[in-house]
Parts: sequence; C-alpha cells; structure tokens
Amino acid sequence: MMVNSTFAQVGKNLSEAMRILGDGQIEAEAGPVKWRFNRTSIPGPLQGDGQDVSTILHLVHNLIHDDEEEEDMSSQQMQHVGEQGHMALLGHSLAAYISVLDRERLRKLTTRILSDTTLWLCRLFRYENGSAYFHEDDRDGLVKVCRLVINARYDDYASEGYSVLSSRQPVIYQSASGRPGLGQHLCSQLGLPLSSLCTVPCNTIFGSQHQMDVALLDKLIKEDIEARKLPLLLVAYAGTPGAGHTDKLARLKDLCDEYSMWLHVEGVNLATLALGQVTSSIMAASRSDSMTLTPGQWLGLPAVTAVTLYRHEDPALSLAAGLTSSQPVARLRALPLWLSLQYLGHSGIVQKIRHSTALAQQLLPKLKTLASIKTLVEDELSSPVVLFRFSKETSSASSGGSVEGHCPGEKKVLDAFNRWLGEQLLQLVPTSGVDVVELDDEGACVRFSPLLTAEVLGTQEENTNDIMEKLSELVPVICSTMCLRQDFREESYRHAPSLSYIQQLSWPGLGAVRYEPRAEGLDESRRKQEQQKINTELLKKLQDLETDIIFSTGPEFGTEEDCIFVGMVTEDIDVSELVDTMASLGRDIEESGRLLDNMTEVVRKGILEAELQLQKANEEKLMEEGVLRQLPVVGSVLNWFSPFQSSIKGRTFNLAAGSLDSTETTYSTKAQPGSPSPQESSTSLRKQPGQRLFRRSGAGSDSFSETSSTGPAEETTRDTSAIPSGSINPPASPPVVEEDPHTGGVDIPGYIQETSVQVHTQLEDDLASEERAPDGQEVEQSGK
Repeated sequence: MMVNSTFAQVGKNLSEAMRILGDGQIEAEAGPVKWRFNRTSIPGPLQGDGQDVSTILHLVHNLIHDDEEEEDMSSQQMQHVGEQGHMALLGHSLAAYISVLDRERLRKLTTRILSDTTLWLCRLFRYENGSAYFHEDDRDGLVKVCRLVINARYDDYASEGYSVLSSRQPVIYQSASGRPGLGQHLCSQLGLPLSSLCTVPCNTIFGSQHQMDVALLDKLIKEDIEARKLPLLLVAYAGTPGAGHTDKLARLKDLCDEYSMWLHVEGVNLATLALGQVTSSIMAASRSDSMTLTPGQWLGLPAVTAVTLYRHEDPALSLAAGLTSSQPVARLRALPLWLSLQYLGHSGIVQKIRHSTALAQQLLPKLKTLASIKTLVEDELSSPVVLFRFSKETSSASSGGSVEGHCPGEKKVLDAFNRWLGEQLLQLVPTSGVDVVELDDEGACVRFSPLLTAEVLGTQEENTNDIMEKLSELVPVICSTMCLRQDFREESYRHAPSLSYIQQLSWPGLGAVRYEPRAEGLDESRRKQEQQKINTELLKKLQDLETDIIFSTGPEFGTEEDCIFVGMVTEDIDVSELVDTMASLGRDIEESGRLLDNMTEVVRKGILEAELQLQKANEEKLMEEGVLRQLPVVGSVLNWFSPFQSSIKGRTFNLAAGSLDSTETTYSTKAQPGSPSPQESSTSLRKQPGQRLFRRSGAGSDSFSETSSTGPAEETTRDTSAIPSGSINPPASPPVVEEDPHTGGVDIPGYIQETSVQVHTQLEDDLASEERAPDGQEVEQSGK
C-alpha cells in the first residue's frame, strides 16, 4: 500500500506541476508573507528557510515566460500535452523514485522494462531478433554502433587501442543528402581523422537526385580497398533529412554484404514499417544491421528517448561499445517509452502513424491543382513527406508569359520568395508545422512532414485545407511581385540620381531603393549623415501612407544601409506612381531639411535688416514731425492744436525669402501673404474615398488579400492595423515643404509660418510703441 500511495502522490504532483506551468495559477496560500518574483531580478542568495513546491513551480513558470510581454501571454501558453504525453512525463518521475529501490529489485524491474520495450518495438517495426539501445541524442546510437563495428572488425582493438587502426584505416560512407555535420560528429566522437569519412554523391541521371548513387558507391569502395583501407560502415536513409527520399536499401544491403560492411538506416519513413501495407523500398530497412527510430516525434511523446535497434550476437562487444549497460539505473531511460507504449497500445500507435501519413496524401493531390506550385515527391502513392515550391516555369506557363529575365539571379530570387512563402504559411497556419528546407539542386522548398509535427501540434485534415486556402492567396501575390520587380527597377533608374536602386536578390519583395541627397559642398561623413537622416524620415512617411504595401529597413543582418525595402504587391499596383511618390517625398524632406538648416542665418540677417529699417523709419519720422514736436512741452501743444498722422507702416519677416516686407497687403487682404488655401495645400497623394494609394485606375479596393503585403516575419517595422483609415499624413509626421503657386517660392511649413507671424507682430508692436510715446520723450534709436 505504501508503494501504491507513493505512485499516486507522484501522479498528483505531476498534474499539479503541469497545471501551474501551463497557466501560472497558484492556489491562495495562508500566511501574510508571499514570495514575489521580479522578471528583471538577478540571481540572489539561497533562501535559508526554504520554499514550498508551488512557489518554486511559479518561479519556473516565470522563467519560462520571462521574455514574453503581458499582452502576448495568452498566445504564448505552453504547448498542450496529451494523455500519452502525461504518461511519458510520469515515466521520468517514476524513474527517479524507482532508482532508490534496493539493487536486486531494481535489477529485476529494469530488466523487465528493457525486455518488454525492446520486444514491442522490434515487433512493431518488423525488426526480428533485435536488441535496443535507448539514448537522448539521436546521433548517439550511430556512434555506439560504429564502436561496435570497430571492435568487431579489429580483433586487437580492445587491447591495442587506436594503434591497430593504422594498419588499415577505417572508412565510413554517408550520403550527400544526409544530415549536415553527422560525419564530422562521428569522427570527433570516435577519434578518427576526417579522411575516414567518405561522402557518396547522389544520382545525377537516373533515379531520384536525393538517393545515393549505388554504382558510384561500389566504385569508391573498390578504390578504398585498393588503397589498403577498410570499408567499415554505410549510413543510408529511409527518408532523407531534407527531401524525405529513400535510398535503394535493398541494393545497398547486397553491396554491404558483398564487402562485409555494416548497414545503418535512419529517417522519418521508418515509421511506416508499423503500417499494414509497406512499400518494398521501406521494407528493405528491416534487413539492415541497425536503424535509429524516433518514436517520441512520431507519437507526440515529450522527452522520450530515441531508440537504435541492432543485431549482434556477441554481448561482450555490445557492452564494450556502450550499447548495453550493467548499471540498472541506465536502463530506466526506457521507462517513459514503456509506459507510453502500453497506454497507446498497438492499435493506437498504428492509428497515429496512419493519420500522419494520410495528411500528406490528402495535401499532395490538392497541391497539384495549383499551376504555380511544383511538387517534389519521390513516391506519390505512399510518401509521408510532401515537398513543394513556387516555380517560375509553371507560373509563366499558366500566365502566358515568362518571368525569365525579369531580374538577374533567378534562382536566388525564387529561393527568397519560397522562404517567404514557407514563413507565411507557418505564421498563418501554425498547426500545419510546415518548414523551409534548403536543397542543393532545387534550392529553398516548403516541407510538410506530418510524421514529425502532426501529433505534437494536433494537425487535422482541415489544416491541409487551410494551407491550400492560404496558398491560393499568396501565390498570386508572388507572381505579381516578381513580374513588377523589373518595372520597379526601371522606374528607379528613371529617377536617378535622386533614387538609387539597390540590387537585393535575397529580398522577397518589389525591391529596395535609397534616396541620394545632393552633395554640393558636403564632405563624405556629412553626406552619409544627411543620407541616413533623409531615408529614415522618408521611411516613416511611407509607412504613414494609407496603403497596403509594407515598407521596412530590410533584413536584420543585411549588408546595405539606409535603404527602403518595398514588400510584396499585387498586380493592380501602379509602380510608376509608387516610385514618383518616393522620389517626391524624398525631395520634399531634403528641401525642408535644408531650409531648417539655413533658418539661423536667415533669422540673424533678418533681425539686422529689421534694426536698420527701424532706425531709418525713426529718422524719417523725426524729419516729418520736426524738431519742435520732440520738445516735451512744445510738442504736446503742437500735437493738440495740429495732430500729426504718422506714415510708418508695419513690417512682416518672410523667413522663406529672408526679407522684410510691408504689411499693407496683409491689412488690405486680411490674410498672410503666401499662405496657401486649404484646397491648395491638400496633398497630391489623396485618392477617392475608400481607395488605397498606388492603385491603378479601376482597381477594386477589395482585390488585395490581407496577407498579400506581409513581409518576412521579423523584418517588418510597423503594424498596418494602427494606421487610421481616413488619414494619409498623420499630424505627427514632420511637415512637407511644398511649392507655393502664388509666390513661386517655397511654401513655409506651419510652425515656420508661426515664427514669421511672431516676428511680424513684434516689429509692429515696436513701431506702435514709438507712436504712442509721450510728448517730449526721446525716441531710442536702437530699434527696440
């Protein structure tokens, strides 16, 4: 009863821990003191009195979500773990408890767990008379197998060590489509030189371009034997890491038997061995000497070890290679998988694998209906991995034209757009689990491999329909953007030297430009500073426009600086209007900036001229009124008998022209000269109500998809939903200097006009104060 109650307590504690880590809720605690954790706090000393389990779990929860904002907490919850996942997590907790049992009981229990799990896996995946090695790193099983083969092929290796390898250097063969870095990892763990690693090219003429070339492998083996080397082991794939293709395992096994080599197989397609109907190419994997399985990914089991099944008759060599252990605690690594397999049962396991493979088969025929999508599937009838990409050949054939030659480096451009396509699909349909893979021949492709993601993410058939729906929206945007890239480049060249077109083949969008300010009299550092300032301000203005196009600073680690990157567009975009607007806004910002830079000198000269004109006006007033009127008593009498009408008028300070003008026009027209009317100051970018900017005439406002202008996920710099629908240039944006149709000069921004009015008022006040001066008071000539 004590053991049963302990197991029950372990399960209860696990459920409570998962609840706290999942939603961060903690039951109310008694007592006035509650420990609070600050996300920004640094590690502190260990608490002397200790803390309860709930408080510690809450700390773990805070550490997990430390980098998340409060408003994003709801969307960043921990991934849901199914019932089979609970069993796997419970296995880790039970393993810690079981490890404290007495040695004899522990030995019996771990032997039973290891034997059961090995038997179930061998029967499930059709691997007869096999042994199993459970390991955390999925590469560790291959390392141990290599040590087993070395011990078996070199008789004196156990006593002489690596010195026996000098007589005949061992060679390990791997496919060119294999996992990157796997061969280097093997050599590093085994202490072998990199010359012991031989990469076998894939087919170039016959068969899949992701399958190992068997004829070339045979030739390489013969050459190594002639060079007195020992062919040791061959790593083949039932589902290459990138494309998911399967090597010709039957022929490779015959070749390995001929040269006494060990055949090791791994890959996601090995999961289909559990199904009732298995293709002959996959069935050949059951003849291999060893194979590595990852049931945790296939069945949605968290923290479950990988398994390497192998056949070897000498248990001493297996022990020497590390494939078996005499320590009972090491065998407990199989406990989470042992519990999960029992919970699912044979039918449950097969059903999960069948569901994942069915998802791939449901998506494949739908993809073939899209003219611009090219599928790269090895076996259309049974492949559990679907690979596809946007193809310029299929898109040009469907549109009646060709995108060939629209921009140089077509492969780089297509790769960039396919990366964007994969990122958008993952963002729009996160439960699909699609990702982007880079292949040597095809380039960037979008991969849908439900065996690796479906059980973890909960992918269902409706998610494949969502993928197709989003593809039907995204593909036309890619087609139109690629076709308009050439127009954008030509329009940018037309505005040279004001706009410089930046060649960015890896940018998934319309293109990139940089506004080049006029550099008369500026050194290089000053010119760069001015360029950065103008382009930064231009980017802000473009982002504030009422348009669906995304403007950004480009890739985070891009080589070009001070550039404006234009995102994806639809076919109804007027590229000429777009580039004209960018050039026009850039010129306005440049002119406004230069006006502000010259403001200090203009004001200083204006004040000096104002002082001179005031002094001259005072002198003219003295001459008109006469000397007698300046005397204290006489002047008052004369002014009483014969009032004198002053002819001095006010002055207005025109900052644009840097000159003083008379206020007669102001008084007569009751308006500030040179200020445009509201109709004249309206921006030329205004469109009809409800129409977005840069649309060609007649284009509907609803023809643009909400995802069509979305740039790469971490590369966009604004939220389009934050732009008011009725405002093109929000008041927060800096003023734009415009041409005044009345004066032919420069129209002064509002805050500059306000300064002009202040100077004008000050001059009038000074002149009026002199007219109101008491009789006989001496007029100061300083022009106050």
